[in-house]
Amino acid sequence: MRYDDVLQTIGRTPLISLDRICGDRIPAKVYGKVESFNPGQSAKDRAALYMIEQAEKKGRIKPGATLIEATSGNTGYSIAMIAAVKGYKCILTLSDKAGPEKRALMIALGAELVLCPKDAAPEDPESYYSQAERLAAEIPNSFYLRQNWNLDNSGAHYHSTGPEIYDDTEGKVTHYVCCAGTGGTLSGTARYLKEKNPDVTIVGVDAYGSVLKKYWQTGVFDANEIFSWKVEGLGKTIIPDNVAFDLIDEFIKVGDRAAALRVRELARREGMLLGYSSGAALEAVFAMRKQLTADDVVVVLFPDHGSRYLGKVFNDEWMKEQGYLRPNGEPAAYSVKHLQRMYRVYKRMYGRKIKERLKLA
Repeated sequence: MRYDDVLQTIGRTPLISLDRICGDRIPAKVYGKVESFNPGQSAKDRAALYMIEQAEKKGRIKPGATLIEATSGNTGYSIAMIAAVKGYKCILTLSDKAGPEKRALMIALGAELVLCPKDAAPEDPESYYSQAERLAAEIPNSFYLRQNWNLDNSGAHYHSTGPEIYDDTEGKVTHYVCCAGTGGTLSGTARYLKEKNPDVTIVGVDAYGSVLKKYWQTGVFDANEIFSWKVEGLGKTIIPDNVAFDLIDEFIKVGDRAAALRVRELARREGMLLGYSSGAALEAVFAMRKQLTADDVVVVLFPDHGSRYLGKVFNDEWMKEQGYLRPNGEPAAYSVKHLQRMYRVYKRMYGRKIKERLKLA
């Protein structure tokens, strides 16, 4: 097939059966929606293109504009790719949690990066949100995409990802499992699937340290839930407008270690080199396996490609430093380092020493 430009190749990503990793352990039929087949190797291509083209139609982006976004990496790469094709400038404020591979990719496409501390609170002037707001206010003829609050983010998936999943499963999809970050990929797809079949179960995947699941359960933003985590593109310390909590039937939290080990297993059993959050998404399927039956058809969305994580989850030395692998390369039980970290987390969350809580029990 011939295309006028690379942007025309966005979408129509495949569903791939996961029988090798799931077949003998999960009763349902499980498919991966593999978004790394997009030209920018992530689901964010869809949202970035749709947000930009909708803004163009509304006259909010004019020739010679500077596109600005706060990103953990994938959206930034997609925006940089689109800016290169359309002739826009691109400035990205980026959490320093993003690995060197992601940074290099964005720079290669001509983006200017502004690195910001990963642990800065959203209202902190140094956070990547605040820095993007500042740049948008200072730079003439600029457009801040605001992926967390711009509902065209979820609109992209309502008009593309949802219909693709429904059509490719011949309407038989019973469960949709997707990581929750900005909420666009999760909620836009969920809205379409629920309209086609209200009985489809929507499962959001959250990180330990993120506020999303607690907010879904209680409607309360609980700052005590917040602590740092390692999986990129998963979880939030804010409540994005794009997360449609009313569409989510279940929220499952997945830890950094479990996600890392699962995505490495995906590579070795399915031959699919996928990103860190893909491991979290599949781990959620394993966590819910007792709820599934042979009649179920589960679609789990894999957001991006593993080449962006070669210095992390696919690097044995990094995995050993985190305590996820033993020195001989075998998966480690929870390490002393991990347990010490969890002790600090619980101490912070509950505001008193764990020993004191035990005395009161």
